[in-house]
Amino acid sequence: MTHSLLLLLKGPIQSWGDESRYKTRATATTPTKSGIVGLIAAAQGRRRTDDIEDLAKLRLAVRVDQSGSLLRDYQTAQPWQTRPQDPAQLVTRYFLSDAAFVAAVEHDDRPLLESMAESLRKPTYPLFMGRRSCPVHPGLVIGIDDSDAETALRSHKTWYANDIHKQQAPKEVSLALYRDANGAEPGAVPRQDVPLSFDPKHRRYGWRDVVRCTDVVLDNPHGVEESVGTDEFFEAVVRA
Repeated sequence: MTHSLLLLLKGPIQSWGDESRYKTRATATTPTKSGIVGLIAAAQGRRRTDDIEDLAKLRLAVRVDQSGSLLRDYQTAQPWQTRPQDPAQLVTRYFLSDAAFVAAVEHDDRPLLESMAESLRKPTYPLFMGRRSCPVHPGLVIGIDDSDAETALRSHKTWYANDIHKQQAPKEVSLALYRDANGAEPGAVPRQDVPLSFDPKHRRYGWRDVVRCTDVVLDNPHGVEESVGTDEFFEAVVRA
Protein backbone atom coordinates (compact mmCIF):
# COMPACT_ATOMS: atom_id res chain seq x y z
CA MET A 1 0.00 0.00 0.00
CA THR A 2 1.21 3.48 -0.85
CA HIS A 3 1.31 6.35 1.66
CA SER A 4 2.04 10.07 1.37
CA LEU A 5 3.47 12.62 3.79
CA LEU A 6 1.84 16.02 3.26
CA LEU A 7 3.89 19.18 3.84
CA LEU A 8 2.77 22.81 3.86
CA LEU A 9 5.23 25.18 2.19
CA LYS A 10 3.92 28.66 2.91
CA GLY A 11 5.48 31.93 3.99
CA PRO A 12 6.27 35.57 3.16
CA ILE A 13 9.07 34.43 0.84
CA GLN A 14 10.49 31.19 -0.49
CA SER A 15 12.93 30.37 -3.26
CA TRP A 16 13.48 27.09 -5.12
CA GLY A 17 16.54 27.41 -7.30
CA ASP A 18 16.85 25.04 -10.24
CA GLU A 19 18.50 27.11 -12.99
CA SER A 20 20.69 29.56 -11.06
CA ARG A 21 23.82 30.73 -12.83
CA TYR A 22 26.67 32.86 -11.50
CA LYS A 23 25.35 36.15 -10.02
CA THR A 24 21.71 35.60 -10.93
CA ARG A 25 19.97 33.27 -8.47
CA ALA A 26 16.61 32.28 -9.93
CA THR A 27 13.64 30.51 -8.40
CA ALA A 28 11.36 27.89 -9.86
CA THR A 29 7.60 28.54 -9.80
CA THR A 30 7.02 25.41 -7.67
CA PRO A 31 9.09 23.65 -4.99
CA THR A 32 11.90 21.52 -6.38
CA LYS A 33 12.62 17.93 -5.50
CA SER A 34 16.10 18.93 -4.36
CA GLY A 35 14.53 21.47 -2.00
CA ILE A 36 12.15 18.92 -0.46
CA VAL A 37 14.90 16.31 -0.13
CA GLY A 38 17.12 18.96 1.45
CA LEU A 39 14.44 19.72 4.05
CA ILE A 40 14.15 16.08 5.04
CA ALA A 41 17.91 15.53 5.06
CA ALA A 42 18.47 18.57 7.30
CA ALA A 43 15.70 17.47 9.65
CA GLN A 44 17.30 14.02 9.95
CA GLY A 45 20.69 15.53 10.72
CA ARG A 46 22.43 14.51 7.52
CA ARG A 47 25.44 16.56 6.50
CA ARG A 48 25.90 17.85 2.97
CA THR A 49 28.49 15.17 2.28
CA ASP A 50 26.22 12.32 3.43
CA ASP A 51 24.50 9.98 1.00
CA ILE A 52 20.97 10.99 -0.05
CA GLU A 53 20.22 8.31 -2.63
CA ASP A 54 17.33 6.90 -0.61
CA LEU A 55 15.65 10.31 -0.30
CA ALA A 56 16.12 11.12 -3.98
CA LYS A 57 14.05 8.02 -4.85
CA LEU A 58 10.95 9.38 -3.08
CA ARG A 59 8.09 10.24 -5.41
CA LEU A 60 6.83 13.81 -5.25
CA ALA A 61 3.68 15.72 -6.12
CA VAL A 62 2.95 19.43 -5.53
CA ARG A 63 -0.35 21.33 -5.39
CA VAL A 64 -0.26 25.08 -6.02
CA ASP A 65 -2.60 26.67 -3.48
CA GLN A 66 -1.34 30.19 -4.11
CA SER A 67 1.27 30.87 -6.78
CA GLY A 68 2.43 34.14 -5.22
CA SER A 69 4.35 36.85 -7.06
CA LEU A 70 7.95 37.09 -8.22
CA LEU A 71 10.17 39.24 -6.01
CA ARG A 72 13.56 40.46 -7.21
CA ASP A 73 16.18 41.48 -4.69
CA TYR A 74 19.47 43.18 -5.51
CA GLN A 75 22.22 42.36 -3.03
CA THR A 76 25.82 43.47 -2.76
CA ALA A 77 28.74 41.51 -1.34
CA GLN A 78 32.17 42.83 -0.46
CA PRO A 79 35.10 41.20 1.40
CA TRP A 80 35.50 44.30 3.57
CA GLN A 81 37.37 42.45 6.32
CA THR A 82 40.09 40.98 4.12
CA ARG A 83 40.09 43.13 0.97
CA PRO A 84 38.25 46.38 1.77
CA GLN A 85 39.45 48.03 -1.45
CA ASP A 86 37.77 45.46 -3.70
CA PRO A 87 34.63 46.64 -5.51
CA ALA A 88 31.27 45.37 -4.30
CA GLN A 89 29.76 42.49 -6.28
CA LEU A 90 26.12 42.77 -7.33
CA VAL A 91 23.98 39.63 -6.99
CA THR A 92 20.35 39.33 -8.11
CA ARG A 93 18.19 36.91 -6.14
CA TYR A 94 14.62 35.97 -6.97
CA PHE A 95 11.96 34.85 -4.51
CA LEU A 96 8.30 33.84 -4.51
CA SER A 97 6.32 36.22 -2.32
CA ASP A 98 3.14 35.09 -0.50
CA ALA A 99 3.08 31.66 -2.15
CA ALA A 100 1.56 28.49 -0.70
CA PHE A 101 2.10 24.90 -1.80
CA VAL A 102 1.16 21.48 -0.49
CA ALA A 103 3.81 18.85 -1.26
CA ALA A 104 3.17 15.11 -1.03
CA VAL A 105 6.12 12.75 -0.52
CA GLU A 106 5.14 9.21 -1.50
CA HIS A 107 6.50 5.86 -0.24
CA ASP A 108 5.13 2.39 0.47
CA ASP A 109 6.73 2.29 3.96
CA ARG A 110 4.44 4.16 6.38
CA PRO A 111 6.78 3.89 9.40
CA LEU A 112 9.50 5.49 7.28
CA LEU A 113 7.24 8.46 6.49
CA GLU A 114 6.24 8.69 10.16
CA SER A 115 9.91 8.88 11.08
CA MET A 116 10.43 11.66 8.52
CA ALA A 117 7.44 13.54 9.91
CA GLU A 118 8.84 13.30 13.44
CA SER A 119 12.21 14.56 12.25
CA LEU A 120 10.56 17.51 10.48
CA ARG A 121 8.68 18.40 13.66
CA LYS A 122 11.91 18.22 15.71
CA PRO A 123 14.66 18.91 13.18
CA THR A 124 18.36 18.52 13.87
CA TYR A 125 19.23 21.53 11.72
CA PRO A 126 17.09 24.64 10.99
CA LEU A 127 14.72 24.20 8.05
CA PHE A 128 14.36 26.66 5.19
CA MET A 129 12.35 26.87 1.98
CA GLY A 130 15.24 27.06 -0.43
CA ARG A 131 17.35 29.76 1.28
CA ARG A 132 18.27 30.66 4.82
CA SER A 133 16.15 33.80 4.65
CA CYS A 134 13.04 31.64 4.08
CA PRO A 135 12.12 29.72 7.26
CA VAL A 136 9.46 27.03 7.02
CA HIS A 137 5.87 27.42 8.20
CA PRO A 138 5.20 26.35 11.84
CA GLY A 139 2.64 23.90 10.48
CA LEU A 140 5.06 22.34 8.00
CA VAL A 141 3.88 18.77 8.65
CA ILE A 142 0.21 18.31 7.75
CA GLY A 143 0.10 14.55 8.23
CA ILE A 144 0.18 11.21 6.44
CA ASP A 145 -2.47 10.05 3.98
CA ASP A 146 -2.82 6.38 3.08
CA SER A 147 -2.86 6.90 -0.67
CA ASP A 148 -0.54 7.89 -3.49
CA ALA A 149 0.72 11.46 -3.73
CA GLU A 150 -1.72 12.69 -6.37
CA THR A 151 -4.75 11.15 -4.65
CA ALA A 152 -3.64 12.56 -1.30
CA LEU A 153 -3.49 16.09 -2.69
CA ARG A 154 -6.88 15.73 -4.35
CA SER A 155 -8.55 14.43 -1.21
CA HIS A 156 -7.03 17.10 1.07
CA LYS A 157 -9.75 19.76 1.08
CA THR A 158 -8.06 22.51 3.09
CA TRP A 159 -7.06 25.44 0.88
CA TYR A 160 -4.02 27.31 2.24
CA ALA A 161 -4.32 30.58 0.34
CA ASN A 162 -4.44 33.76 2.43
CA ASP A 163 -7.74 35.46 3.29
CA ILE A 164 -7.42 38.27 0.73
CA HIS A 165 -6.72 35.79 -2.05
CA LYS A 166 -9.75 33.71 -1.02
CA GLN A 167 -12.02 36.76 -1.01
CA GLN A 168 -10.91 37.76 -4.51
CA ALA A 169 -11.22 34.25 -5.96
CA PRO A 170 -14.44 32.67 -7.27
CA LYS A 171 -16.65 30.31 -5.29
CA GLU A 172 -14.98 27.37 -7.00
CA VAL A 173 -11.21 27.38 -7.51
CA SER A 174 -8.92 25.23 -9.65
CA LEU A 175 -5.48 24.45 -8.24
CA ALA A 176 -2.62 23.25 -10.43
CA LEU A 177 -1.12 19.87 -9.51
CA TYR A 178 2.24 18.47 -10.63
CA ARG A 179 3.70 15.01 -9.97
CA ASP A 180 6.52 12.71 -11.02
CA ALA A 181 5.71 11.02 -14.31
CA ASN A 182 5.02 7.31 -14.54
CA GLY A 183 7.54 6.23 -17.13
CA ALA A 184 7.22 7.73 -20.61
CA GLU A 185 4.00 9.55 -19.88
CA PRO A 186 2.51 11.89 -22.52
CA GLY A 187 2.99 15.58 -21.75
CA ALA A 188 5.85 15.01 -19.30
CA VAL A 189 8.37 17.84 -18.97
CA PRO A 190 11.99 17.15 -17.96
CA ARG A 191 13.31 18.91 -14.86
CA GLN A 192 16.87 18.76 -13.53
CA ASP A 193 16.25 18.93 -9.80
CA VAL A 194 16.92 15.42 -8.49
CA PRO A 195 19.76 15.75 -5.97
CA LEU A 196 22.60 13.28 -6.41
CA SER A 197 24.99 15.07 -4.05
CA PHE A 198 24.74 18.16 -1.83
CA ASP A 199 28.51 18.22 -1.30
CA PRO A 200 29.54 21.90 -1.79
CA LYS A 201 32.64 20.75 -3.67
CA HIS A 202 30.71 18.57 -6.09
CA ARG A 203 26.98 19.26 -6.25
CA ARG A 204 25.20 17.09 -8.79
CA TYR A 205 21.60 16.94 -9.98
CA GLY A 206 19.80 14.39 -12.13
CA TRP A 207 16.70 14.60 -14.30
CA ARG A 208 13.10 13.58 -13.71
CA ASP A 209 9.94 13.94 -15.79
CA VAL A 210 7.08 15.99 -14.35
CA VAL A 211 3.44 15.87 -15.43
CA ARG A 212 0.79 18.52 -14.85
CA CYS A 213 -2.37 16.67 -13.88
CA THR A 214 -5.97 17.76 -14.07
CA ASP A 215 -6.50 20.67 -11.69
CA VAL A 216 -7.82 20.09 -8.18
CA VAL A 217 -11.21 21.79 -7.80
CA LEU A 218 -12.16 23.06 -4.33
CA ASP A 219 -15.09 25.02 -2.96
CA ASN A 220 -14.33 28.53 -1.72
CA PRO A 221 -17.17 29.79 0.52
CA HIS A 222 -15.38 33.15 0.97
CA GLY A 223 -15.21 33.83 -2.79
CA VAL A 224 -17.17 36.09 -5.08
CA GLU A 225 -19.92 35.12 -7.46
CA GLU A 226 -18.72 35.17 -11.05
CA SER A 227 -20.80 37.48 -13.19
CA VAL A 228 -22.35 36.41 -16.48
CA GLY A 229 -19.99 36.97 -19.36
CA THR A 230 -16.80 36.68 -17.32
CA ASP A 231 -13.71 36.12 -19.43
CA GLU A 232 -12.50 32.80 -17.95
CA PHE A 233 -9.09 33.04 -19.67
CA PHE A 234 -8.49 36.54 -18.26
CA GLU A 235 -9.56 35.47 -14.77
CA ALA A 236 -7.29 32.43 -14.86
CA VAL A 237 -4.28 34.55 -15.81
CA VAL A 238 -4.95 37.30 -13.29
CA ARG A 239 -5.51 34.88 -10.40
CA ALA A 240 -2.69 32.46 -11.32
